[in-house]
Amino acid sequence: MSRLEADWRALLKNRLTPCTCLSSYLSLVCIQYQTNMEGHTHNSVSSRNERKAVERTRIVQREKERKTLKTISDILKKEDGERTEMDLAALQQHQDIVQELCKRQIQRTLVKRKQDELFDDDEELRFKVKQLAEAIRTSQNLVIYTGAGISTAASIPDYRGPNGVWTKLKRGLPVRVADLSQAEPTFTHMCIKMLHKEKLVQQVVSQNCDGLHLRSGLPRQNLSELHGNMFIEVCMTCIPVREYIRLFDVTERTAVHRHITGRQCCHCGGDLRDTIVHFGERGTLDQPLNWKGAIEAAERSDTILCLGSSLKVLKKYPRLWCMNRPANKRPRLYIVNLQWTPKDDLATLKIHGKCDDVMSLLMEELNIKAPAYNRAEDPIFNMATTLQPKEEASHTRKLLLPHSAVDTGHPEFSGHVEGTEGTQGGWFGRGCNKGRKK
Repeated sequence: MSRLEADWRALLKNRLTPCTCLSSYLSLVCIQYQTNMEGHTHNSVSSRNERKAVERTRIVQREKERKTLKTISDILKKEDGERTEMDLAALQQHQDIVQELCKRQIQRTLVKRKQDELFDDDEELRFKVKQLAEAIRTSQNLVIYTGAGISTAASIPDYRGPNGVWTKLKRGLPVRVADLSQAEPTFTHMCIKMLHKEKLVQQVVSQNCDGLHLRSGLPRQNLSELHGNMFIEVCMTCIPVREYIRLFDVTERTAVHRHITGRQCCHCGGDLRDTIVHFGERGTLDQPLNWKGAIEAAERSDTILCLGSSLKVLKKYPRLWCMNRPANKRPRLYIVNLQWTPKDDLATLKIHGKCDDVMSLLMEELNIKAPAYNRAEDPIFNMATTLQPKEEASHTRKLLLPHSAVDTGHPEFSGHVEGTEGTQGGWFGRGCNKGRKK
């Protein structure tokens, strides 16, 4: 029985009127409530003071540990002959900190080593390329995965290389890039096109948004551009999705989760969107992403060739890899990259060389001649959709011009890609801005 209930029964026993009983009972309730609140306030103040004391102790302990860590770190930087008896005693007393600092140093060394670029010597490079050529000859379903490394020869910077965008931003260095829409397919792009033409390659899966595979003449049904294409915008209102290929970078005004380009569909009037898949986004477009073609090719593949990719993004796409199969049933993996990749341990062969150099030796071994890029044969000029008159001012990027305009010295044509301060490609600029914020 509670105390208030007992008081109420005591009042009733005294035969007081109901009103008097109720008044007396409410008075008792108020007194009890006030007593409880005073106790609660006292307990809250006491509890708060205890928490503050614990937090102060924790802060003091952290500061003490930080100073100890700094002291031991300074001692370890000294040469053995420079350490005093007090230094040696401190090292002996804090062996756990010494072990932790040594472990951190080993981790830093490993990270730095993974970022270093390695080059195979000429003899080793030729030997490895011969092995790769033999693998391509005997392959029934070869899939090529490409990354930023195949476009560096076109003056498009990569991301994670020694001179990559994110590498420079981490070091606080300025980033100088070019008008990426003015780049042209490299020798490697043209080699891949020829390998497909000779029926040695079934599918090309690219992480690049520069559109150079498309411009090299590679058929669209055999190309999966997982992260989009800077020359393509689409109308999502139309069914099926309507596609517009332009002769300029359509991503000028777009960004992460903001893909409206500022132009409208000439059929339904809906807003056009770019096709770029930024970090943290998920792309589902049939074209140019072509996930269906990429997944089907990966399931059938018996050989995978990775060119110029760090594989740090592709490793997050498990459906593109068959490495969870038993070793005797998984495809053979060949990697061409100057830096470490997460798939090196699974690779049948790792070639440390520039993509153009490796592909030059490979085409020689396969006895296939790769043509130079010819602007007159660039398919983008036949596939492109002309802007409506009211949309002529909807972009500020330079137009890609056909071979005839180049020959006549058109004022908008730039014969080479000039480096500029800042970022000129909209899709590329978003990546730079992301790195700067970090």
